[in-house]
Amino acid sequence: MIPRLVIISGSSGAGKSSALRLLEDEGYYCVDNLPPRLLPKFSEEVLEHPEYERFRGVAVCIDARAIKTGTEGDLGTLAQVLALPDRLIIFLDAQPHVLLKRFSETRRRHPLAGPDNSLPEAISRERKHLEFIAASADLLIDTSDLTPRALRDMITSRLVQQRDGLSILFESFAYKRGVPTDADFVFDARALSNPYWQDDLRTLTGLDEAVIQFLESEPRCLAFYETLNAFVKAVLADFDQSDRSYMTVAIGCTGGQHRSVYLVEKLHADLISRFPAAQIRHRDLPSTDLL
Repeated sequence: MIPRLVIISGSSGAGKSSALRLLEDEGYYCVDNLPPRLLPKFSEEVLEHPEYERFRGVAVCIDARAIKTGTEGDLGTLAQVLALPDRLIIFLDAQPHVLLKRFSETRRRHPLAGPDNSLPEAISRERKHLEFIAASADLLIDTSDLTPRALRDMITSRLVQQRDGLSILFESFAYKRGVPTDADFVFDARALSNPYWQDDLRTLTGLDEAVIQFLESEPRCLAFYETLNAFVKAVLADFDQSDRSYMTVAIGCTGGQHRSVYLVEKLHADLISRFPAAQIRHRDLPSTDLL
């Protein structure tokens, strides 16, 4: 079920405003940069007042400007918020070099920047301010490689669309471009034979039949997949019985083109009957859309 209270937080430049605008378009009552100490009473007022029943829910954005590191009052209030029923916390982040580039390109001023600190220092300081929320988030989204359109599609598919049970994302990636920071489980497929070194397979991907046949002819690949499948199936079953709503399973290889793509596709195909809402994202293939 879609939660009635959505709390959005994360690094400046990571897409919080875009996420909040999307939820407003989807019928949420949205408030930007609400002080944490006001959130418990605000959510109680809005969620229980009949005037707001016409809204799908309440979405609130909290950023580092409203949180004082080490202030017991704010941390205590945030702890109360985390204990609220029917709430979801989304934390958006991006790699530091990506945030630096975004601020440089837009010429925006970082909220925590000042005469006594540089932009990299402001980004680092902000991360420290938000550690408490990040550690408690239900859904982490790394927007480093996401366009604004792809971010909207991800939030729509993972949050807005009505679904029951665990929401799972199977993601392939290239180690040479870094490990996804929003993954709950990461598996390394680089020990398997690499189709890249076959001239006729180099330009293909794990979606192509020739690559699939090559990998499935390798006993070591089949043994790896059987172990992976058994582990993921058991873990997802455990989380499906808990209160966890979102899970991201990432599989990487050197280039994110052959082995990881094949494994993600096969894992998704084998588990889709049990988790009908499971999705696929091939991060480092040309298209970043969710499948």
